[in-house]
Amino acid sequence: MRVGLTGGIGAGKSEVTAVLRALGAFIVDTDEIAREVVAPGGDALFEIVRVWPHVVRDGVLDRAALADIVFGDPAARARLGTLLHPHIRRRALELEAQAKPQQIVVHVVPLLFETGYDRLVDKSILVAAPLHDRIARIVKRDHLDEARVRARIAAQIPQEEAYPRADFVIENDGDLDRLTAQTQVVFAALVAGNS
Repeated sequence: MRVGLTGGIGAGKSEVTAVLRALGAFIVDTDEIAREVVAPGGDALFEIVRVWPHVVRDGVLDRAALADIVFGDPAARARLGTLLHPHIRRRALELEAQAKPQQIVVHVVPLLFETGYDRLVDKSILVAAPLHDRIARIVKRDHLDEARVRARIAAQIPQEEAYPRADFVIENDGDLDRLTAQTQVVFAALVAGNS
């Protein structure tokens, strides 16, 4: 079974991913893959250089400079998506092939619904959290100002629109024990549906 795990920036996807991994899921993290394909010599870096040559210095992507461009310009963000997503999906499927038979494979995809990746999965999980909590987490974690965090949040599907599209919703109110318990319940349902 292929499962898509999503949620807005700062919602708590990493914590849920860690619990799912501990429960035995095979994790395919598209954020990690995205970093891999834009690393020096990466498949997508060459395409980025052609479009935005000034964001690559000495063969290394200046992620902050690229973020400033794409989070301020929806057309640039869409163009970046068309460059990255084919490489990410190809690599995700390569990694998925390493899963054991009957192992639940969880693709962690921040833009699951926005990019149509949800059509590639059997079930989807949304990690949801209050907006003020999400903003505070990202300001603290990434050392970004609130305006930049809000720009990144605005680039994602509104949480209330994601709710009805997800098969499962895990509410993250900051209580790790409750988050873990909810994740265990969802995983048990996925295992039952996979047998």
